[in-house]
Amino acid sequence: MSYPALATRTAVVTGAASGMGAATARLLAAGGARVALLARRADRLADLAAEIAGAGGQAVAVTADITDQASVDAAAEAVHAAFGPVDLVVNNAGVMLPNPLDDGRIDEWARMIDTNLTGALRIVRAFTPDLVEAAAEGRAADLVNVSSIASHVVFPNYAVYGATKAGLTQLSAALRTELGPRDVRVSAVEPGLTETELGEHIDNPALREQLGGMFEAIPALGADDIADLIAYTVTRPRHVNLRHVVALPTRQA
Repeated sequence: MSYPALATRTAVVTGAASGMGAATARLLAAGGARVALLARRADRLADLAAEIAGAGGQAVAVTADITDQASVDAAAEAVHAAFGPVDLVVNNAGVMLPNPLDDGRIDEWARMIDTNLTGALRIVRAFTPDLVEAAAEGRAADLVNVSSIASHVVFPNYAVYGATKAGLTQLSAALRTELGPRDVRVSAVEPGLTETELGEHIDNPALREQLGGMFEAIPALGADDIADLIAYTVTRPRHVNLRHVVALPTRQA
């Protein structure tokens, strides 16, 4: 779909080096938005920025680690230097590291919590003043948090991942009570089974095989499907907030 309303927007997309983040950045830029690409993999970001520029779009690659406050602070400064204040933030960066709770993988728990929840909060803290300012000027202002159906659907061995995504969905609901009265829209997008790189981080062979079996049994969503959903969400009239959107493959639904 085409979203001409994007032409006036300035966006930040985290986790932009691959998957849903990269697809979202491409679609926003194709619609005319100026897009700041945030992720850790500088080479991937540079390639994506060049691809977007080659297609006539505007993008800046900003290497950032959302688990590090100083990195996020530096990224915010770089975004503002390149594009000024933003009016659209897509909190997409995330990691999925399932294992039985009995394994006691505190390293994985800490990484998921710091990326999926605390990292998202760092981005919220960095760019909320921009969103509030944009809304006060009468413009659309959006915070989109990419959560997961794991926030409300229980999967064995995914307890901590599910808890972080439940926290992100709940955070979105709570932020609406604070930002909604100031005309900033907050949306939680919860994809079901989607083709991304998340599964590649799993170090448990049995769980990797199990996830692979799900992809064989169910035609999954693609990253472009989620990007289209995000673009649709943020281009509604500014008085319309699609607050909680769940997208599933038809056979998973």
